[in-house]
Amino acid sequence: MDRRSGVLMHLSSLPGPFGTGGLGSSAERFADFLRNSGFRVWQVLPTSPIDGSSCYSPYSSRSAFAGSHIFISPEKLAEDGFLDAEEIESYHCSGPECIADHGYSTEHLKNLIRLSWLRFKNEPGRYVAVAEDYRLFVEKERFWLRDYALFTVLKKDFEDLPWNKWPKEFALRDKDTLENYSSQKEKSKEIELICFEQFIFDRQWKAFHEYCLDRDIRLMGDIPMFVAFDSSDVWSNQEYFDLDPEGSPNKVAGVPPDYFSASGQRWGNPLYNWEMMRRDGFSWWTARFRKAIEHFDLIRIDHFRGFSACWAVPADEETAENGEWTETPGKELLEALSENIMKEGMDELPLIAEDLGIITDDVRELMADFGLPGMKVLLFAFDGDVGSSPYAPHNHIPESVVYTGTHDNNTVRGWWESESDERSRSLISEYTGRDINKENVSEVFTMMALSSTSKLAIIPMQDILGLGDSCRMNVPGVVQGNWLWRMSGADFEALTRADSDTTVRFKRLNSLFGR
Repeated sequence: MDRRSGVLMHLSSLPGPFGTGGLGSSAERFADFLRNSGFRVWQVLPTSPIDGSSCYSPYSSRSAFAGSHIFISPEKLAEDGFLDAEEIESYHCSGPECIADHGYSTEHLKNLIRLSWLRFKNEPGRYVAVAEDYRLFVEKERFWLRDYALFTVLKKDFEDLPWNKWPKEFALRDKDTLENYSSQKEKSKEIELICFEQFIFDRQWKAFHEYCLDRDIRLMGDIPMFVAFDSSDVWSNQEYFDLDPEGSPNKVAGVPPDYFSASGQRWGNPLYNWEMMRRDGFSWWTARFRKAIEHFDLIRIDHFRGFSACWAVPADEETAENGEWTETPGKELLEALSENIMKEGMDELPLIAEDLGIITDDVRELMADFGLPGMKVLLFAFDGDVGSSPYAPHNHIPESVVYTGTHDNNTVRGWWESESDERSRSLISEYTGRDINKENVSEVFTMMALSSTSKLAIIPMQDILGLGDSCRMNVPGVVQGNWLWRMSGADFEALTRADSDTTVRFKRLNSLFGR
């Protein structure tokens, strides 16, 4: 890949009238801002379904394949003739515009999608072309789609209980039980509604992807290493996970005790049954990545460390202290992906390894074997020996991705104001030869990122705007209060003017640094 720069901005952080941002006109306007400013990559967080049980974390989804219906654009549904302007206006959200209201989006967009589906079903002559596209979509996505739809309907019927707490015949997927349930008229309709929802998401996403490609903007997605236990993926593929005969995990994922946590982190995700996955050539993983590559041009693998070994914690342990490292067949898996998902014209896997934290030689070797770039986070460069820090700009290598910070970090300004110490602040001033303060620290870090030798530089939108810690996206280890930041409508209007100060400044900087 040539030298590029990009922006980390999740879809939910865009402004819009339905509680969160989505695939409507604001997404297209943001893509235009990127093009006009010289940015050529747009990174988003996972776009899979979210819900209140996980406090709307995109890293704890009910499906690794499905798209979140909260991103579906009512505007685009109107363009396709499913809705009219008056209906859309009646669903506008009147809440605070700078906070993503996932609950509002979840409820009200579902109503608009149901209304669209009813018209699609009841007026077949009006949607002939769409009906054929829908039929082809359902056939193409049969690997996961119907299981996800059935899982979603069953979750509602069983009052959102985890699937291993359902009646045994449903939890363990008795064939006759599931067929009898699915054939009931009302259940069949609900299942089809979910399939239609996923069709609309896929249809709108592909149009959005084309819009970005036409502007030479590559989309970067995010694949978590593990999936949620209470998900369609585990329920419908139990043989691929390390479960006991009743469907409960034997061991769960986490990380061991370290400087940041004396008891480690017990994430709770089920571990994979790698032997079973190996037997069929990693077909589940292949399908997962093939789906991701349809939607994205680049993919960041969260917790890439797990492709070499994972921290396995007995499921009955309350903390991660008594876990152990268990090797995983990452090399075999990546070889299978290389053989099965490479598109025509690709000479390498379009993957980026999240290699933050304590990374061992075997992980580095795995990355090198497959030519996978790692991540360099500037916020980590000034808390010790800057001269030898792999995160300091003078130690960056071209085959890497530099970030000012990630969605798990504070904003640069927030870090400066509330987390940095006097020594770190002094080191930054000495390193850059500038007097640094809260007003210019975001700009200084942005300049370091863009001038880096790393081929790809990614800057969170909050750092482009110079925002403080009230606008950070996530605090690891804290369950509530995350994933809420959203750009205000006024800031968005000012930003997306073709001649805005931000556009002019970054167009010059991207040109200056050959991006």
